[in-house]
Amino acid sequence: MRTTTLTMAMFAGILSAHALAVEPQSIDLAGFDFTPTLLLGERYDDNLRGDDENEISSWVTTLEPSFQLTAEGSKTGHQLEYRATRETYHSESDASHTNHHLTLKSILEFTSRHRLRAGLGYHRIEETTDTTLDGVNDKYSLANGEVGYTFGAVTARNQIDLLGRYEQRRFQNSGGINDDQERDTAGLTTTWYHRISPKTRTLGELRYTDHDYTTDLNNRSSVNTAALVGGTWEATAKTTGTLRVGAEKKNFDDSSRTDYTSPMWDVGLTWNPRTYSTFGITTRRAFDEGDDGASTVQDINTLLSWDHTWSPWISTELEYQILDREYKAIDREDDRTAFGAAVVYTYDRWADFKLGYRRVDNDSTSSDNDYKRNLYLLIVELSL
Repeated sequence: MRTTTLTMAMFAGILSAHALAVEPQSIDLAGFDFTPTLLLGERYDDNLRGDDENEISSWVTTLEPSFQLTAEGSKTGHQLEYRATRETYHSESDASHTNHHLTLKSILEFTSRHRLRAGLGYHRIEETTDTTLDGVNDKYSLANGEVGYTFGAVTARNQIDLLGRYEQRRFQNSGGINDDQERDTAGLTTTWYHRISPKTRTLGELRYTDHDYTTDLNNRSSVNTAALVGGTWEATAKTTGTLRVGAEKKNFDDSSRTDYTSPMWDVGLTWNPRTYSTFGITTRRAFDEGDDGASTVQDINTLLSWDHTWSPWISTELEYQILDREYKAIDREDDRTAFGAAVVYTYDRWADFKLGYRRVDNDSTSSDNDYKRNLYLLIVELSL
């Protein structure tokens, strides 16, 4: 059920309007910078439910207004953003829905050595693919908050970064559907950075995450702990990256469930051979929360991308994803590949047009979860 969210997040470049090159113009509103944008999209989805036995195709119209308020001072910054996404499925009205996203972010620099950041968010989301009940959208809300503190100047040899976070997940499906997925998640990440050159730092990181499910229907409440080492670097003006490798352990509160330990990594690399061309690779191995009866899911996700600007008006985007999900405690493993391509035409600073294609092929040992999906899309983003 949650594989769709993960895939779309990693594959955001092709389908997201925020990858476009629009440069919105802000207006002054009572001392705040007010920035509105509007996205219009039309796409054809030949398997919107991700079900090869009962494929449903539809034209989908997207309307997405967003509003952002920003205030900046010499040592502070605040940003409030609201975005609503209306998806209208013309051949499957039950799939039509509106997603809402509200976020607030703040940064405060007390001194050059002490910096504080905080964020709050609330999201109402519906998903149409990989849902718990065939033909019924998964409907849920996410309320989250985080507070981060950094000790050490930006150019200091050593820095300590602390990040505390909390997330509440609740479902709005009727009849108790997905009640076993409701949970509260609290976590703490501690990272130590050590500078070995002006543009290279090593790091050591400890992560602690507590997943507390609100019901005993699945006895999946657990604690994840991880220890990682690695570094961040700008090897040249053309190459930047972050590397974290280590191990992760998942301990369940219920002793009848098997605990798991596994290697873990989180890697991101960007290479700019030219100012107008960017290659990227991100790869991640970690435990995700269980689904479809699994106690947990061992996830390995790799994304390759290439963005190239051919002229001031024309650019292209290519992405290829490989996703392997091993469902622990049940007999299921998914191998997913996804390919996306898009051409972006920048009419002016305030208008972009994107024409794209995306294909997803999910090969699962559970035949009910095998599917192929093709999407053809046109997106227009406008701003002041």
